[in-house]
Amino acid sequence: MAASNSVRVAAAQMTSVNDITANFSTCSRLVKEAVSAGAKMLCLPENFSYVGVKTGDSLLIAEPLDGPIMQKYCSLARESGIWLSLGGFQEKGHDDAHLRNTHVVIDDAGNIRSTFNKIHLFDVDVPGGAVYKESSFTEPGKDIAVVDSPIGRLGLTVCYDLRFPELYQKLRFHHDAQVILVPAAFTTVTGQAHWEILLRARAIETQCYVIASAQAGKHNEKRESYGETLIIDPWGTVVGRLPDRVSTGITVVDIDFSLIDSVRAKMPIAKHRKPFDFWRPATL
Repeated sequence: MAASNSVRVAAAQMTSVNDITANFSTCSRLVKEAVSAGAKMLCLPENFSYVGVKTGDSLLIAEPLDGPIMQKYCSLARESGIWLSLGGFQEKGHDDAHLRNTHVVIDDAGNIRSTFNKIHLFDVDVPGGAVYKESSFTEPGKDIAVVDSPIGRLGLTVCYDLRFPELYQKLRFHHDAQVILVPAAFTTVTGQAHWEILLRARAIETQCYVIASAQAGKHNEKRESYGETLIIDPWGTVVGRLPDRVSTGITVVDIDFSLIDSVRAKMPIAKHRKPFDFWRPATL
């Protein structure tokens, strides 16, 4: 049983395809599992509702937040009585050639509580892998997002944001985040090399829980995601992990608020931090 100073969260792993109805069915099943496990919130990965076969397919299905796709997920949250973190929704952009990669947090009454547009876009020639240019069809976000929830004060990020620690520093030290969410669809090459170590580093340096829900396995002939959904505590320990890196399912953890307080009290880095203008160029 969860202690009185803790609350249960679930993180999902799945393999989205180019079928919105099939993905919603998978997400609905994962929601049922999370509710049965006593979780107050379920975190789903980036591109939970759709993964296209070709670059640009996502533009064809992109919708506003009040469109039918997101409204189905709002209804799912309300009917199930659970908060949802929906990472990487294809939100319609300012024109037909662009979308926003939007992290949406919905409460247990089905209301959208917060949104975050992915700031850092994945324009990368992956060594030994494919070439990606997310900016060709995606508008970058500019604003940090935090929101209070039953599992603590959440800092919102998406996938490639993980490689930019200053965002995570701001979420913790400027916006008082306790839990940072990283829904993702990491490539297999970069995931194998960097996924877990980056997530653990972000948890250690912010003294936050980090919840990283991942796309996993082969979506189609051209696209594969690394998987490995993880929940990491503020000391950097992996406390939640599915037994199989590419299976569909959930991992469940109790967020322990006293552990957050304890880690921060014993190693008070918030007090020890120096402002960026503290440093001066070296003089010869």
